[in-house]
Amino acid sequence: MTANELRTMYVNFFKERGHKEIASASLLPENDPTVLFTTAGMHPLVPYLLGEPHPGGKRLTDVQKCVRTEDIDEVGDDTHCTFFEMLGNWSLGDYFKQESISMSFEFLTEYLHIPLERLAVTVFAGDESMPADVEAEEIWKGLGLKNHQIFRYGRENNWWGPAGQTGPCGPDTEIFYVMDRPECGPNCGPACNCGKYVEIWNNVFMQFNQEADGTFTELKQKNVDTGMGLERVLTILNGKTNVYDTEIFLPMMQTLEDILEKEGKIVPEREKRIICEHTRAVTFMLGDPMKISPSNTEQGYILRRLIRRMIRLFRKADIHTNYLCELSGVVIGQYGPVYPELGENREFILEQLQREYHLFSKTLDEGLKKANRYLDRIEQKGILSGELAFRLYDTFGFPIEFTSELASERGIQVDMDGFRKKFDEHQNKSRQGAAGKFAGGLTTNNEHTARLHTATHLLNGALRKVLGEEVSQRGSNITSERLRFDFSFGRKVTKEELEKVEAIVNEAIQKKIDVILEEMTPEKAYEEGAMGVFSEKYGEIVKVYTIPGYSKEICGGPHAQNTGELVSFKIKKEEASSAGVRRIKAVIQEF
Repeated sequence: MTANELRTMYVNFFKERGHKEIASASLLPENDPTVLFTTAGMHPLVPYLLGEPHPGGKRLTDVQKCVRTEDIDEVGDDTHCTFFEMLGNWSLGDYFKQESISMSFEFLTEYLHIPLERLAVTVFAGDESMPADVEAEEIWKGLGLKNHQIFRYGRENNWWGPAGQTGPCGPDTEIFYVMDRPECGPNCGPACNCGKYVEIWNNVFMQFNQEADGTFTELKQKNVDTGMGLERVLTILNGKTNVYDTEIFLPMMQTLEDILEKEGKIVPEREKRIICEHTRAVTFMLGDPMKISPSNTEQGYILRRLIRRMIRLFRKADIHTNYLCELSGVVIGQYGPVYPELGENREFILEQLQREYHLFSKTLDEGLKKANRYLDRIEQKGILSGELAFRLYDTFGFPIEFTSELASERGIQVDMDGFRKKFDEHQNKSRQGAAGKFAGGLTTNNEHTARLHTATHLLNGALRKVLGEEVSQRGSNITSERLRFDFSFGRKVTKEELEKVEAIVNEAIQKKIDVILEEMTPEKAYEEGAMGVFSEKYGEIVKVYTIPGYSKEICGGPHAQNTGELVSFKIKKEEASSAGVRRIKAVIQEF
């Protein structure tokens, strides 16, 4: 089965069962300001999971492009990817466990022809505050699964949420494919990492609301949120042991092999995998409708880290020619028919890769000078401290293997234990940061963030009035304290221009204008002058928010009902975000 056949089969299956297909959203989450990237299909749907009506109805399905960065250092194994496609289906207060589990089972066994005996599932075992999910277990048994195929786990494995201290939460049931390999021991099961059980689908049942005192109440709107990893399922269906042997990566892997043969170089298998995986990820980031650019902050930092990791690996193999654009071109050609934005943004993608290559080449040279200075100083001692080795990794992007090679050439050893200690501290901080970023989600979409969201529309309209219509949105982020708005513009905005922008927004606020919500086709929205980021990527019906005289945008919401709710608007900072992109941070004062 090909990737396109799997995408089509999945979407059609759920469309035949009353689901409306929705388009893949941007990799920059619009309605979830707590994460850097869209990490799951649920992020674009946050307002609708909270009860706001979706234009497509209560049953939805899609193929969502996603990026997850917490396991970057695991990339190169058989399954981990920073970029992946998530097949998803949702019920927004419509069907629940029986229908959801039954549809998943039907698709896996009757459409993908996975044998019943190859399936295993997990269900919530219950604890002191919540009973076991007996309903889900009985549904699975009714579909033919035996006791030995059903595993009961606690909150760590089979409970979702709440995203913050309070909010929607509930049990989930995960579906696994059982590989043809021996068990790792008497307690082998889906919770262990031996590789016998490969997770392929997760059905989350948002059933309860956790209150501040720790108690649970039943939600009025019970939702189902499911996700299936396309790459992982495709690997299984084609009888492969890793994603790199599938059609997804084979064209890139072959191109890389051709490059290595031409250069007369040998690169370890894991490093070839990393180069190809990161190529796909950065191509999608750069080709996103929001045009993410390399920078030293947030999404741009992750993008830069991936690009520079690829450059390091080429340099490690003593390859000094820039092949990033050639490899990225393979991705654009392969995915362009499915994701047209890659072809449309081809020039931008290749320009950014070329620019970053030359920029990092200088950094890499500076890092080598610094490394040699470290080694000069300690040559008599014979050991490079773990702290200095980590500094080379963190500041200049030197992998520990690279540093070890430089040291060994001088007969110097590296304190690997000290490096791992510093590295683990860094990883723990990164994961805690990622967890903190993810901690908001459903709980941060409140009235205040809705008003800040409305303020970004007014800001966008004001910027276009003052700076010209070439200004376009390139990203936004909203926290409980402020809004951040990125836009395309080639120079610093002057103080006088910022004052004019601020005045226009406050003028709209003082007029107390009703924010008008309409649902229409994208074509009609554009005919009426609405702005939108994704053009053809919208669904058949979109929401259009209009603030007469100031803004008209296609947007998923949520928004204030009247501009007067914002009270006042103040720009706190204007700065560069990346090449050709400026950033404004601003606040509003409410009642």
